[in-house]
Amino acid sequence: MRIGIDVGGTHTDAVLLQDDAILTSHKVMTSQDVTSGICEVLTTLLEESPDAIRATAVMIGTTQFTNAVVQRKSLAPVAAIRIGAPSGRGLPPFVGWPADIASAIGGDTYELHGGFLYDGKPLAAFDDTALDTVIDDIASKDIQAVAITSAFSPMNASPEVHVTERLKQRLPYLNITCSHDLGRIGLLERENATLLNASLMSFADIVCSAMQSAVQTLLPGCPVFITQNDGTLMDIAFARRFPALTFASGPTNSLRGAAKLTGIQQAIVVDIGGTTSDIGVLRNSFPRESHLVVDVGGVRTNFRMPDILAIGLGGGSLVSSDGKTVGPSSVGHQLISEGLVFGGKTLTSTDIAVAAGKAHIGASTAVESLPREVITNGLTEMARLLNQGIRKMNPGKDTLPVILVGGGAFIAPDDIGDDSDVIRPQHADVANAIGAAIANIGGESERFVSYDHLPREEAIRQVRKEACEKAIAAGADSHTLRVNEVEEVAIPYMDNGATRIRVKVVGEVALLNNVHQAQVS
Repeated sequence: MRIGIDVGGTHTDAVLLQDDAILTSHKVMTSQDVTSGICEVLTTLLEESPDAIRATAVMIGTTQFTNAVVQRKSLAPVAAIRIGAPSGRGLPPFVGWPADIASAIGGDTYELHGGFLYDGKPLAAFDDTALDTVIDDIASKDIQAVAITSAFSPMNASPEVHVTERLKQRLPYLNITCSHDLGRIGLLERENATLLNASLMSFADIVCSAMQSAVQTLLPGCPVFITQNDGTLMDIAFARRFPALTFASGPTNSLRGAAKLTGIQQAIVVDIGGTTSDIGVLRNSFPRESHLVVDVGGVRTNFRMPDILAIGLGGGSLVSSDGKTVGPSSVGHQLISEGLVFGGKTLTSTDIAVAAGKAHIGASTAVESLPREVITNGLTEMARLLNQGIRKMNPGKDTLPVILVGGGAFIAPDDIGDDSDVIRPQHADVANAIGAAIANIGGESERFVSYDHLPREEAIRQVRKEACEKAIAAGADSHTLRVNEVEEVAIPYMDNGATRIRVKVVGEVALLNNVHQAQVS
């Protein structure tokens, strides 16, 4: 029995699952401190289903850390240590960052000789004397967080590990993030991801402690897990170290929930909220990942992120007087006071859906006088916006079914064009919490290899082993790990036939009373 919770900007949703059965679900308004909202929704679940006290785990999805970056709040100053000089000095850490977030995180940067090339050859000799000078300077400035990035560290992490060990010997209180634990190949974007994560670690300690306390108050001894942006989980200890892995976990949970509710593994999923609709693609029941550089709060990163298109259509979208324009402006969470069916004076997409008989929300008498032409125009424009977004996400010839989820799914017309089957599953409004509840633990590893020097099977085995080790560190049961995806990409213009290998594995949660320590082979 599992409990899934999704803390959104407007609502906190929760579901209680036993195997494949959804026993109960509930929504409350998200509280300012988040914790009280979690307590409220858990209390309601326990009242409606006393068996929830037997839950073996609570899985929580949160936007707290994304919001912190976007709003420039709760970010700690970070010292950036880059290992790779003399290369790269023309593009120092924090290059290209918006001025406000660069100012919030700091700007103390240190460049050291060292690092490796993609083929494992040393880039430059490491200088421990220079490192001692860096440590002295960090100590004098009372910096609490450090981000360490070395050239091609996903290939050889030893420089980052060495610097971490030396820092901890002198300054054991530091929050340290190493880039090989977080980002992919590509130094600047990987460094940016590392800096963002390091800046969030102090805040993560507060948030994770609050979440754990909220759950323990009502469900003593129940383990807590946090959802990641690739559709998998991490335990609380892992989340304290890597809060940035929660970025975009909300849409990911919705896609995973859609797969669970329908049993469909390949589909387009449209998650319609109050302000926007997130459109993603299911591939083998997991979100298709983006292979592009991802912008987080104006900062370029190479996180593993779901390929999501957000469009300005939601339940609170403003509708013009003739119905021909819908969104992108929205009343958002004020819909329950601003919308016509709630006694307000603003025409929204929800009012159009109620007037068309597609939803029974609020007072339908408030929209009885809407001209039929306005209603038709509004539905047509909503269908056009959705169809346009779906085409962008699925430009191929294959027609995939479209699964509608989210609290605002009722506004979507039944016909969105392209002959796609439109599916509205039961419990669609809490698909995000369901996605959190069913999530597995995952691990991912990536490296460049040359099949001229290392046989393909052995290369993949080594990368798979690293991915398994990461999954176990995040809380997976080693006996249940399975390969979810293997990606091989030949790299042109490099010597020795270089190939980029990426392996992702997933496994069941190793609960506190059943943690396996078996060695990964």
